[in-house]
Amino acid sequence: MDAFGKAQGGRIEDRRFLTGQGRYVDDIAPAGALVAAFFRAPVAHARIAALDVSGAREVAGVRAVFTAADLEAAGVKLGMRGATVRGPDGRAGAAPERPVLARGTVRFVGEPVACVVAETLAAARDGVEAIAAEFEDLPVKLDLAPGGPVLHAEAPDNIAYRYELGDAPAVAAALAGSAHRVQVRVEDSRIIVASMEPRGAFAEWQDGRLHLCVNGQGVWNQKGQLAAQLDLAPDRIRVTNPDVGGGFGMKAMAYPEYVVLAHAARALGAPVRWIADRSESMLTDNAGRDLVSEVELGFDADFRITAYRVNTLSNLGAYNSQFGQPIQSELFSKVMTGLYDIQAAHLAVQGVYTNTTQVDAYRGAGRPEAICALESAMDHAARVLGVDRFELRRRNFVRAFPYRTVAGELYDVGDFPRVLAGLAARADVAGFAARRAASEARGMLRGMGLSCYIEAILGAPDEAAQVDFHADGTVSLRVGTQSNGQGHETVYARFLSSETGIPVEAIRVVQGDSDLIPTGGGTGGSRSVTVQTHATRATVAQMVAAYGAFLAPELGGDPAFQEGAFRVPGSNRAVTFLEAAAMARAAGRSDLLQMRAEARLPARSYPNGAHLAEVEIDPETGAIRLDRYVIVDDFGTLLAPDLVLGQVHGGVVQGAGQVLLEQVAYSAQGQPLTGSFMDYALPRATDMPFFRIAFEPVPSTANTLGMKGCGEAGTVGAMAAVANAVRDALATRGVAWADMPFTPARVWAALNDARS
Repeated sequence: MDAFGKAQGGRIEDRRFLTGQGRYVDDIAPAGALVAAFFRAPVAHARIAALDVSGAREVAGVRAVFTAADLEAAGVKLGMRGATVRGPDGRAGAAPERPVLARGTVRFVGEPVACVVAETLAAARDGVEAIAAEFEDLPVKLDLAPGGPVLHAEAPDNIAYRYELGDAPAVAAALAGSAHRVQVRVEDSRIIVASMEPRGAFAEWQDGRLHLCVNGQGVWNQKGQLAAQLDLAPDRIRVTNPDVGGGFGMKAMAYPEYVVLAHAARALGAPVRWIADRSESMLTDNAGRDLVSEVELGFDADFRITAYRVNTLSNLGAYNSQFGQPIQSELFSKVMTGLYDIQAAHLAVQGVYTNTTQVDAYRGAGRPEAICALESAMDHAARVLGVDRFELRRRNFVRAFPYRTVAGELYDVGDFPRVLAGLAARADVAGFAARRAASEARGMLRGMGLSCYIEAILGAPDEAAQVDFHADGTVSLRVGTQSNGQGHETVYARFLSSETGIPVEAIRVVQGDSDLIPTGGGTGGSRSVTVQTHATRATVAQMVAAYGAFLAPELGGDPAFQEGAFRVPGSNRAVTFLEAAAMARAAGRSDLLQMRAEARLPARSYPNGAHLAEVEIDPETGAIRLDRYVIVDDFGTLLAPDLVLGQVHGGVVQGAGQVLLEQVAYSAQGQPLTGSFMDYALPRATDMPFFRIAFEPVPSTANTLGMKGCGEAGTVGAMAAVANAVRDALATRGVAWADMPFTPARVWAALNDARS
């Protein structure tokens, strides 16, 4: 049963996905579209000494080759958007250009240098092979530290930005006066997105207008980038998102290929398509994480937190983030103090340029990094100070709401002790000692890890919803968010049905078209369902008022909308929305057939919860088995519990995969060593235990439905829980500290070092 008391069927979109009827970008490109392929930098850092594309232009089937010089000559602005961050001194961070095709210098392996457009993919690839280029190698910068070989003249120390939050002197004084101090260094390894569907797009021009179809997470960021670089008025651009096979934040950004495709289609007068292969994606998709945090906690004699300090070095890759603040600064700070009452805290972040692919917001956008740092330190503190890990957290939980954090976030509601108590009971914490003893009897090590998390719903607080009534008795709901596989069509149709009585099967959700939907915030930051249903409810309120006034003369009084129909007290007549729309159409009231409203959330909501993981380690091989996993979440009101469970499952697997398996590796020359799934390990179903998930909801006051969001919560809680479980097991053999990824080789080495 769902939150509305109705039996749930499958997801609406699943029928077409499971029967091969999905409409993904490479499925729907125009017939006869030309195909693009990119010549990419084969080295991490070099000057382009020579670039000869004449041979490529002679290849049979090749229609054109484009370089940076060709684009500039045609009036294309090469530089893409890049965000800057003002430092503690008020000065803006570095703002180097990121060209859509390399100009003069390449700064990471895979950077696009030229584009070949041909009649077939084979011809386009042959054209790429025919390009002759000479590169003069430059020193490569890979270490996560200031200084070293300079990537950009604008940043001679390779520092892209500095960011600080909090009162550093006050925190230093509080730490100095603490009865106990605990320090750890938390490494957050770089990870590849690995969305099921690689990035891709096609561009076509129709009646002087550009249409870019791209598998993104919203259309307006892409539209703005195209308008700026192609010098086009926004009304001359249409951007669409079809079905999208996974986004994870990575597909929210604009990428160089899309601008080049748009220009190529205009120059050639024909549609041009491009879809990355898997290795190309691994080279060029924006990566995630890749930061190191020095963390220090101070406690008084009663183990209450007196101060918290975090110094972070963040790998930005070769170019700036596209968002207003990179993930490792503002977004990290949103939840840096977690669920705890910490009023003396300081965060200092330095963003470092390296000769690697750009690192940008995805897979939780800073909240997993922040919670992983804090919760890793909390579990370690409990172990070294001899305090029960549950009790240490209970003593420091925020208990009085609303609560203002040092980052300025206002937690409206919560019951963190209840969530933790529910976890302890459901996870059978009391039985852990017996399970550990049983593991040791078999020569295995067992560890338990705890993580208490909170995340902030991010992204634009505004959204719009439009309901269109059609002559055939169906209804369209236009939304500004964009599904990447989360099941939005199901949630939105169910919600509109529950609010209006319109049958679910009569509702079609329309998304991802800048011509049909004038504004929207896209998808990211766990915002979609919370913000979109808030807007839909505003539209429904407008519909009820307008149709009530229209029906009053017909019904002989002011009707009330109850149980899916308009009724006048004392009358047995009831008019549904579909019947009322048919009456409005017959009366020529076209204004009632299209209703739109915009709404803004008054404040953020804060999903929170607690994760507990148990692992078993074979000390002879270093192999880890994730044996038990229990979660208690507070997501406020749940609209679609079946889909929520799927989101949490996927998030936990992502977090656990990073901790146990995933890491992007580079050679000393900056060559990626993890360019395929033969080299880069993703978690499989057999790597995961059965997840036990329960909910202890405290409805949010920040929206009319009491929702809190859930999309990234699984990852936010999982990273520290699994990492802490591994450390707990290793501590039984004298390993004081270890860090991700906990591959068998690294775990075996840590145990061997401890034995030595």
